[in-house]
Amino acid sequence: MKGIVLAGGNGTRLHPLTFATSKQLLPIYDKPMIYYPISVLMLAGIRDILLISTPGTIPQLRALLGDGSRLGVSFSYAPQPEPRGIADAFLIGSGHIGGDDCALILGDNLFHGAGFPEILRTAQEELDGCVLFGYPVTDPERYGIAELDEHGHLMSIEEKPLQPRSDNAITGLYFYDSTVVELARGLRPSARGELEITDVNRIYLSQGRARLIELGRGFTWLDAGTHQSLLEASQYVEILEHRQGVRVACLEEIALRMGYISADECYSRGIEMKNSSYGHYVMDIARSMA
Repeated sequence: MKGIVLAGGNGTRLHPLTFATSKQLLPIYDKPMIYYPISVLMLAGIRDILLISTPGTIPQLRALLGDGSRLGVSFSYAPQPEPRGIADAFLIGSGHIGGDDCALILGDNLFHGAGFPEILRTAQEELDGCVLFGYPVTDPERYGIAELDEHGHLMSIEEKPLQPRSDNAITGLYFYDSTVVELARGLRPSARGELEITDVNRIYLSQGRARLIELGRGFTWLDAGTHQSLLEASQYVEILEHRQGVRVACLEEIALRMGYISADECYSRGIEMKNSSYGHYVMDIARSMA
């Protein structure tokens, strides 16, 4: 399975913070925002990842992440000059996807919960069409909402409904089979001029090939796209890390635990950041697994 992080857009909801930098390079507590979606793909066992962003942001992302070899993965980059909708990622990334299945995650989404890697891998193994991930929210009129029947089967998908049929918001993480590129090519822009991911999901649903995994109690999903949600995400990560002594979305630790790099390589990454608490954590993890 190939991975795509859609990290485009102009971040206008975060002005003036994003006048001079990309939203995905802003910090969520102790690491750049982009680390969090990348960590999800790595936990799913995905090592070939395309990052899509604005032409001006790509050099910054490349300076931060390189080609991925230092983490035992492969990062490539592609520009999205203008925001053209989430589903545009499949057109931009068609060469990257090739004939493989694909996982798409939005660049400002944070996921955390016990057993999440196992859920991701099971979803990947059982993929037959598309797998969506739902999360209960208190303001469902702001999201794409999934309606399930009494057996947990996906019945309908509504985009920002005035009268929501459930509180199950569809998160910014999606798994698709290899037909997603052709489906995206057949889309027409919506009234706002974008290729909508909801339209892709509805096609799979009409084919009987869409299902939703509910991320309920014990999970956290945050969209760090506003000043308030960015602060909340940072506070959440700070509290979790200080109380539990673990780092959320530490790419070096994930790479080590997944077997992508050795303990020595991990330690070397930590040495490069030895003046930060993050670097000390990476070195400690490497020593504990040597």
